[in-house]
Amino acid sequence: MPPILVWFRQDLRLADNPALSAAVKQGPVVPVFILDDESPGAWKTGGAARWWLHHSLSALSADLEKRGAELILRRGRADKVIDDLLRETNAEAVHWNRLYEPWAIARDTAIKSTLEARGVKVRSFNAALLNEPWTVKTGDDGPFKVFTPYWRAASKHLEDGTPKPAPKQIPAPDTTPRSDNLNAWQLLPTKPNWARSFAPVWTPGEAGARKRLAHFVEHALARYADGRDRPDEDNTSRLSPHLHWGEIG
Repeated sequence: MPPILVWFRQDLRLADNPALSAAVKQGPVVPVFILDDESPGAWKTGGAARWWLHHSLSALSADLEKRGAELILRRGRADKVIDDLLRETNAEAVHWNRLYEPWAIARDTAIKSTLEARGVKVRSFNAALLNEPWTVKTGDDGPFKVFTPYWRAASKHLEDGTPKPAPKQIPAPDTTPRSDNLNAWQLLPTKPNWARSFAPVWTPGEAGARKRLAHFVEHALARYADGRDRPDEDNTSRLSPHLHWGEIG
């Protein structure tokens, strides 16, 4: 059976990952992360985010390996890299979870159109939002600008938000394509190592995100209403970078 490419982007987790879950049900899976510094233009990933990305990819790779899969790392324009992987693996489908930045929408739309014209099946999923932008609008068919009326409307459209567990096993193809070495990407600062103070504070990766959420719920949530105005204290969730990279839904 031809494998399915699962293109990880800002969804670096195995649990509650609809693109991965759908692929696992269908056949062999080739998980891939593409470091595309060309398509974003001025919005390409910055230095601190690259430090986080290195450690998050390392954690994701280890989690995939425990379930029988290998994370394939490639660098370059996403459309070209996907073409290369389709040729190398004979995959007939690509799955990804949607992004919402304008440049990402334009890139993904172009890739999807090109692939479908060649007969490649493309499926995209919502892995990040309670409601996608086009599903909740005002009576004038525009976006809400005030939270309370938005929430009243959005609450009527909420689906079951129960997180799906990570797959216990991920079927692998007979032949695994070549992968870049993560260290060769040089995402970590060295001269100077201005990120040396990050590690004692942050733990990138899905396990780190879950631990951070549990800490917030147990130790800080009760005082959040008043404490959120004191960022010097441990009153906020500090989930922002975990959410950005999709390590938790």
